[in-house]
Amino acid sequence: MARFRNRKKKVFVKPIVKKKQEQQQQPNVDPITGNKIPKSFVFSRGKLPGPLRQLQMDLRKLMLPYTALKLKEKKRNNLKDFLNVAGPMGVTHFLILSKTETSPFLRVAKTPQGPTLTFKIHEYSLAVDIAQSQLRPRCPQDLFKNSPLIVLSGFATGDEHLKLTTTLFKNIFPDIDINTVKLSSCQRIVLLNYNKDTKLIDFRHYSIRLQPVGVSRRIRKFVQNHQVPDLRNLQDVSDFVTK
Repeated sequence: MARFRNRKKKVFVKPIVKKKQEQQQQPNVDPITGNKIPKSFVFSRGKLPGPLRQLQMDLRKLMLPYTALKLKEKKRNNLKDFLNVAGPMGVTHFLILSKTETSPFLRVAKTPQGPTLTFKIHEYSLAVDIAQSQLRPRCPQDLFKNSPLIVLSGFATGDEHLKLTTTLFKNIFPDIDINTVKLSSCQRIVLLNYNKDTKLIDFRHYSIRLQPVGVSRRIRKFVQNHQVPDLRNLQDVSDFVTK
C-alpha cells in the first residue's frame, strides 16, 4: 500500500482593499451644502397592467440619479424586505404604485417610520406619449445626470395635510445652493400644482434649457450654437441683426 505525504504549504494571499470612493457609487452627503442626499426606491405592490408598469419606469427616471433604476422585484418580496435593504443603502423615500379594482394609487413614504401619503391617480400620461406628440422632443444624453428642481404651487394654505405634503416633497429631492449651482446642470423641473377648487394635484415633469431672453431670434441662435455666422452677402453686421 502506497503512502502519501501531505505537504501543506502556507499560501500568502494579499488582501484586496478597495478605496472608499470605489465602494460608494453615490455620495450620501452633498459636498457643497453638507446635507444628506435623499435617495428613493420606486416599486409596486401587487400586479400592475402594462401602462402602469411603464409609468413606474417613468417615475424611476424622474427620480434619477439617486434611485435604483433597475430595481428587481419578486412576488415574494414584502415591504419589510425593502426596509431592510433601504437602511444600508441610505434610501430615505419609497414611491409605491398599486392597482385596485377601482383605480391606481401612489403612496409616498418616508423611511423608516413615515409619514406616508396616499394619492389616488385620476389620470396620467406616459413619457413616450408626450414625446410622440411633440415635433422635436428634447432629451439630451445628460438630461438625467442631475436631480430636478422642485416647484410647488398652490400649497400656501393653513391645511395640515397640505403642509405635510409640502414638507415631504421638498425633502424627496436634494437641496441646492443658489450661490454655487451651475445653471447648465438645471435641465429638469418637477411641478406640483394644487387646485383648491377640484382638490387635485397636478404632478408634471418638464425638460428645460437655458437660453438668453430679450434678444432677437438670430442673436439667440448665434449665442447658443457658438458658431461664427456667414456674413459674406451682407454689407454690415447690423444687417445680420435686423434681418
